[in-house]
Amino acid sequence: MGKRLLLVSTLDSSQPFGAFTRPFYLGQYLMKYFEICQVGLNCSAVNYAPSVSIGSRNLFSYIKTIKKCIEEFRPDIVYAQETLPGIASLIALTTTKPKNCSLVLDFHTFSAYEYWSRLSSVVNPYKEFLQLIKTYIAQGVLIFSGNPIIAAGESTPKLIGQWYGRKPDNIYCIGNGVAEDLLNEQFSNATDPYQEMRPAKIVVVVAPKTFQFPSNDMSVSMAIEVAKHLESHDQKVHFVVIGRDVSDVDQPLPANITFVGFLAERKDFVNYIKYADIGLLPFPKQAVAGGARNKALDYFASKKLVVSTPEGLRGLEEFRNQKHLIVTGYSTVEVADAILDAVSNLEKYQPLIETAYNLIKEKYSWLARAKTVAEILEKT
Repeated sequence: MGKRLLLVSTLDSSQPFGAFTRPFYLGQYLMKYFEICQVGLNCSAVNYAPSVSIGSRNLFSYIKTIKKCIEEFRPDIVYAQETLPGIASLIALTTTKPKNCSLVLDFHTFSAYEYWSRLSSVVNPYKEFLQLIKTYIAQGVLIFSGNPIIAAGESTPKLIGQWYGRKPDNIYCIGNGVAEDLLNEQFSNATDPYQEMRPAKIVVVVAPKTFQFPSNDMSVSMAIEVAKHLESHDQKVHFVVIGRDVSDVDQPLPANITFVGFLAERKDFVNYIKYADIGLLPFPKQAVAGGARNKALDYFASKKLVVSTPEGLRGLEEFRNQKHLIVTGYSTVEVADAILDAVSNLEKYQPLIETAYNLIKEKYSWLARAKTVAEILEKT
């Protein structure tokens, strides 16, 4: 067995989206290179390695747990993902001073920029501004600590340079990947979950509730407006929102949109994605949708035609309009017109679907991502 790797994150098995995705799947495939122990909020889904669930976002709880893991697991590397785990790991390692143990940080997004971009559109800008200041200081501490950083988005190094006047020498960009169950071209024997909505083409929107960040709320609002605009075409197109109940929405809904709630079983989620016709990423510009890349990759891997606003592709600059997907403007009308054209001409867009899928298979599997991460970790 190789080096021992302590992976610290905000992984929450009760919410298998967002912050769960990167640490869970990287951990699964990093097992090939390291002896692993996972630390997170709720690690009950981690069935491939020893794990410790903290159950709280309290900084001191994280520090206490990490110190205990350092003492008992004796890691060679601590790989800390996101700001809270990063700060907690830095403090724990600084105070315990274990021999021959290095720290590698992982930034899913540059959070301070996200808070700043949304400041004018949130309900409580004062609270958002305080969160911006806290995050700016915390991420600054991590950046100036001198530890290697793995960033999930290509824009992160540039933003760090703009906001701190310094770009770290040892920063690497490794995006997210996709799981094998979505890359598998074989359909399961499950029934089409959209039977009652046919013959309409199904446009799916994945928008679970996530901690602190309102990006998904914004995408749901835009999806509803687009559905309203296309309500007269309900025999042609029907919108389905995964991750929300209709009770989460406080506005009148058109007849051509359905909320299926949170799908707790992974097989159900995969089924709903694979039987859909179009994957939609309806993010307004102020959303700063760093997590949207997970949804986009899932759609591409499932051979869905993707329709997205420019913000929905944050961190996926390699995917191009009219080569891999359809990129619209930010207005409701532009998104609606693109969807109506797409559902009427799906055959025309089949080459985009195939091109995107082939790129995903070649470069974006979690197995390939883990191999690249492992090479960086081995150098620390």
